[in-house]
Amino acid sequence: MKLFKIITIIALGASLAACTTANRLSSIGKAPALTTIENPTAQAGYKPVSMPMPEPERVAYSPNSLFISGSRGFFKDQRASRVGDILTVNVTISDKAQLSNKSSRARTSTNDAGAGGVVGSIFNNIAPNVNANAAIELSSGTKDSGDGSVNRSEQIETQVAAVVIQVLPNGNLVIEGRQEVRVNFEVRDLIVAGIVRPEDIGAQNTIPSAKIAQARISYGGRGQITDVQQPRYGSQFMDAILPF
Repeated sequence: MKLFKIITIIALGASLAACTTANRLSSIGKAPALTTIENPTAQAGYKPVSMPMPEPERVAYSPNSLFISGSRGFFKDQRASRVGDILTVNVTISDKAQLSNKSSRARTSTNDAGAGGVVGSIFNNIAPNVNANAAIELSSGTKDSGDGSVNRSEQIETQVAAVVIQVLPNGNLVIEGRQEVRVNFEVRDLIVAGIVRPEDIGAQNTIPSAKIAQARISYGGRGQITDVQQPRYGSQFMDAILPF
């Protein structure tokens, strides 16, 4: 049974390797393809955002007022407020972490046992070359030490246009935006999603990433450079199963 499982795993790995190799061979000399523009709400796994909501408040209108409540324009507020509206997200991430940890542990123990008197005489007659006063001697020692350090610095500054995909009952906006840039044979992906308050959207219809609640920001790439930086699937498989 174990041999059958091993053969099955090897066969599945070989099939996956063959598919991956075929895809890589078919893309030789070609730039990575851009993904098509899709409706975020129609993607697999999409779920509307559900957050705790306050009691709805009735809006009071003033018929003699020339301005719209909350508007920054004389005739119309140009900021995003409805499903399908677009706003610009200023992504600014400056993350730096430096950690250091060192531990050391050591223990030594020694036990001696001997025999004297009549027992010692009998022991000396049986084993004349062994000293009965130190017939048994045990010693043990352990020593463990470990060092660890983390020194990380990340900085991202860019802009991406996001689309309002949902308006929550309290007026907050659920946004999602994706940007793909292809340079030569490398595609850079930037994904931004989260919840924003209409009050935090600036007069230029922009909002900083620091004011996005439940923010999900992904910045990565795919192509020849990213492919070279990734270990081969065989190495990843061995890293996953090897216990040491």
